[in-house]
Amino acid sequence: MPTSSSPSQPDTPLLDPTALPTRFDSVEALDEFLSRPSQALVDDLAQIEGDLMILGVAGKMGPTLARLAKRAAPHKRVIGVARFSDARVRERLEGWGIETIACDLLDRAAIAALPRVPHIVFAAGHKFGAKDNQALTWAMNTHVPALVADSFRDARIVSFSTGNVYPLTTVGRQGASERTLPGPVGEYAQSCIGRERMFEYFGAKHGTPGRLFRLNYAIDMRYGVLFDIASKVHRGEPVDVTMGYVNVIWQGDANAQVLRALRHCTVPPTPINCTGPETLSVRWLAGEFAARLGVTVEITGQEASTALLSDTTEAARLFGYPLVPLGAMLDWVADWVRSGGPSLGKPTKFEVRDGTF
Repeated sequence: MPTSSSPSQPDTPLLDPTALPTRFDSVEALDEFLSRPSQALVDDLAQIEGDLMILGVAGKMGPTLARLAKRAAPHKRVIGVARFSDARVRERLEGWGIETIACDLLDRAAIAALPRVPHIVFAAGHKFGAKDNQALTWAMNTHVPALVADSFRDARIVSFSTGNVYPLTTVGRQGASERTLPGPVGEYAQSCIGRERMFEYFGAKHGTPGRLFRLNYAIDMRYGVLFDIASKVHRGEPVDVTMGYVNVIWQGDANAQVLRALRHCTVPPTPINCTGPETLSVRWLAGEFAARLGVTVEITGQEASTALLSDTTEAARLFGYPLVPLGAMLDWVADWVRSGGPSLGKPTKFEVRDGTF
């Protein structure tokens, strides 16, 4: 296994796309691999001066994002901020060398009391169950970004966003690029445009560099589009193909791009898409999982002429193509589901076409 010889990064395994694991025997093994940095990430973080704080670190991607940053740049302070309603998440982060601060990001005074660091990744937000609490969705996705953008006016800020801000695009053509006008469907997606507008407004007002990271969909063994489809196939449930096509990217690749985007911030902040380069047929994915799981699959619905798809030409120019290929993800997810691996219980709801999450 290759390691970095840099004095600032002793004995840290680097991601080697030519020597990928065949399976993951535990959550610990999965988290270790998800947080294994590439040489490109190590090099990019070495080019930015100062420490890093991740706001909303306790979410789906936050823990491995923080660990990835710390392993790629062990000489930097990496600070994780969240409410930490699950104390186990905080303990795990601190065991990885990440400093933690409990903070309610809806509290203006609490935000003002956070350390002043030159680099911020904003990973807070509200999606799951958004339709049941629209007020909280808007507060977390627009009010909190405004507070953060105004308070951290002297930092670089890369903010998670979503491809849901785009309209559905015609299948068979290039997906939505950063030049595509937003067309959010439903209040969740509308609130995500609100989040972007807050960072744009305060970025322009204060001269704060930033980037709006439009992601769909990250893949982990415990959640994601591939997990959702594989789980249905394994349980013998029908797979609806009305939303007939998707993009996916390995979560480790997505997290690496988030961190590398700190070198590519603009004033005011501008969007960048993040996903895999392939346009994947949901029907084909269901068949691939059925073959790997040794079962038959029932398909319902008929593919619509449009889908939520993104063009990642710009991300590929800046970061290169994702290092973990689709074939490996299919094998890993099928094995995880067949073996009864744990789930985060957070379906992507990628099938939704009316914006109701």
